[in-house]
Amino acid sequence: MSNAKILLAEDHKIVRDGLRTLIGSEPGMEVVAEAEDGRSAVRLAHELSPDVIIMDIAMPDMNGIDATRVIIRENPKVKVIALSMYSDRRFVSGMLEAGASGYLLKDCAFEELVRAIRSVMSNQIYLSPTIAGIVVNRYIGKSPGSESSVFTNLTPREREILQILAEGMSTKKIAYHLNISVKTVETHRRNIMEKLNIHSISELVKYAIREGLTSLET
Repeated sequence: MSNAKILLAEDHKIVRDGLRTLIGSEPGMEVVAEAEDGRSAVRLAHELSPDVIIMDIAMPDMNGIDATRVIIRENPKVKVIALSMYSDRRFVSGMLEAGASGYLLKDCAFEELVRAIRSVMSNQIYLSPTIAGIVVNRYIGKSPGSESSVFTNLTPREREILQILAEGMSTKKIAYHLNISVKTVETHRRNIMEKLNIHSISELVKYAIREGLTSLET
C-alpha cells in the first residue's frame, strides 16, 4: 500500500518544518509539498493531487477557506484538514461548508493530527472535541446560514480582492496579480464597500483583520 501523500499549507515556515518532520516519521505518510499561501496550495493540489491537505486558515494572498473551496470543487476526493488557531464558529462552519473533512486547533497534540489524517483517509469526518461542540451548538441554536460574516456577505472574488487589498496591494498590482482590468478591481472595491457599508480603505483593512481574512503579521 502506497504512502498517503500530504500537502502542508501553512504560512509559518517553522510550523511547516515541524509538521514535515513529525509526519515524515509516521508510517504510511509522506509530505509531498508545502505551500505558504492559499493560492500556492490550490496550484500544488492541482499539480500533485495529494490525498490529504493540512490547511491553515489565515494565510496571505488567499485564505484557507477559499482555497479549500477551489480545491474541493476541482477534486472532491482530496481530504482537507483545517489546522487553525481560530475556534470561532464562523471559521469552523466556513471550512466545513467549503468541503473540509476535519478541523483541529493548533494547540492539539501531534497524535491527534495523526488520528485525524487516518480518519479522513477512511472517509470519516474528524473534529477535535472543542470544535465538535461548536458545530453541535451552532446547529442546535441557529439555522445553517443564518450568521452574517465575510463568507456570507461577499462573493469569492470580492473576498479575494478584499484580502489582498487589506494586505497592502495597490489597485494596479491587484489587477496584474489577478489578470483583470484596473476598472474591474475598482468596481469590485466599490461593491465591497457598498455591501459592507464601509467607506474607507483603513476601515476595510480593520474589517478584513476582524473577520480573519488577513492578520497584522501578513
